[in-house]
Amino acid sequence: MYTKIVKLFLRFGIGAGFLSAVADRFGLWPAEVAAWGNWENFLDYTQVINPLISTALIPVFGVIATGAELLFGVSLLLGFKTELVAKLSGFLMLIFALAIAFSTGIKGVFDYSVFAASAAAFGLSVMKEKYMELDLFLSKNT
Repeated sequence: MYTKIVKLFLRFGIGAGFLSAVADRFGLWPAEVAAWGNWENFLDYTQVINPLISTALIPVFGVIATGAELLFGVSLLLGFKTELVAKLSGFLMLIFALAIAFSTGIKGVFDYSVFAASAAAFGLSVMKEKYMELDLFLSKNT
């Protein structure tokens, strides 16, 4: 039972983290707690951590990252394709961590626990037993 609770906690923690970041980009968090607070600030930060990417392409990268985080966040909360989405989440956060590390230094990666979140997602991806997941319901109906 302990493993099931840990898996649920990982799903909800990672999924909610993604959705919180997306909400921040659209100004849904109060200014005093927001990291970006709006889309423009998010794109500015995206440029900072991706200095080799053309400024014209930064909005495309921002939309792709935001779409992935929205999709991964909802999928993890629902437990849809959990192992696959968790693995993809781990890679997304690892790419994010490396981008931060190479552009602004390693301290931010550790301060915001990006490597830890990536590792948690990879750990979730190897937990095969289903618990309170949409996948469990779907597998019973096929």
